[in-house]
Amino acid sequence: MKHLIACLSALLLACAVSAQQSSGPALPKDELIKQQQQRVVTQPYNNAPFWKEARGAVEGYTSNTAPEAGVLIQDGGQNWRALRNGTFSIIGGWALVAMMLLIGGFYAWKGTIQLHEAPTGRLVERFTLLERMAHWSTALSFSVLAISGLILAFGKTLLIPVIGFTLFSWLAVIAKNLHNFLGPLFIISCIITFCIFVRDNLPKAVDFKWLASFGGLISGKHVPSEKFNAGEKLWFWGGLMLLGLVVGVSGMVLNFPNFEQTRATMQLANLVHLGGSVLFMLGALGHIYMGTLGMAGALDAMKTGVVDEAWAKEHHEIWYDDVKSGKVPSNRTASGSNGGAQQPLAVGGND
Repeated sequence: MKHLIACLSALLLACAVSAQQSSGPALPKDELIKQQQQRVVTQPYNNAPFWKEARGAVEGYTSNTAPEAGVLIQDGGQNWRALRNGTFSIIGGWALVAMMLLIGGFYAWKGTIQLHEAPTGRLVERFTLLERMAHWSTALSFSVLAISGLILAFGKTLLIPVIGFTLFSWLAVIAKNLHNFLGPLFIISCIITFCIFVRDNLPKAVDFKWLASFGGLISGKHVPSEKFNAGEKLWFWGGLMLLGLVVGVSGMVLNFPNFEQTRATMQLANLVHLGGSVLFMLGALGHIYMGTLGMAGALDAMKTGVVDEAWAKEHHEIWYDDVKSGKVPSNRTASGSNGGAQQPLAVGGND
């Protein structure tokens, strides 16, 4: 056994000597071998000196032409792992838990926000089919990416103790492939959504009044807004565009490692992707809540494309006034364009 250990030690020593030659003067090879043979006797199984020499991104010779192929051990990997599995995961995980508790508490306090006036039965087209398709392709691809990303980020800690290694391995493989293949679709959906909705999300002076009172969400007071209120505009620019760009670019760096990225670049992209994704999910939780449980009629607007006049007046009065005056058509699908006034759609003869 001692002879075997000595042979392995000599082999490791040869690697260390080769790496050390590029970083500075070294002891003679015979002297290093002699020291290691003595260490095998006095400190059996201790090969720490050899691994210490190989650390620090010291590059040796290799016939492989890939970037950093000659680097045996990159110290940044341990720093990345500590941040990825420690600081980022802990802060990100608890932030998501806190957001869900906050939403749950707000719902327990306010419940679903109902209309103050009875529906009129007259409908106004809020979203065309193309707008709804762009929104739902972005929303659904994001939802799958968020769920699969959470499995990959927190599954080892949260799921393995519950479902075991075998089931989690299958789940992780499925999540990984869904995440990799749906990522580009999400980016394309974000670009299409931006092009379709950017005109209605340009900041206006009225948005500052909405922000000053938080849209009357706490006080219950009516605050006029355009087709999209200031909160929706903030989500459009800060969430969909800024964070979408961050997670999209960093995701492509990770998704296509064949463009000669270094390990340091991949590690940085991973941390940026994780941090940006957590922020994206925090904002998305609030957006999803207000579009479903938080406000009556909001989900129907994106499902059917139309809203009642009472809903339009209460939540987006400035846009509603533009529709009533003919500045904005009430039925863009029927008009076939974005111009020309249309009469509101009537339901049940209540026009």
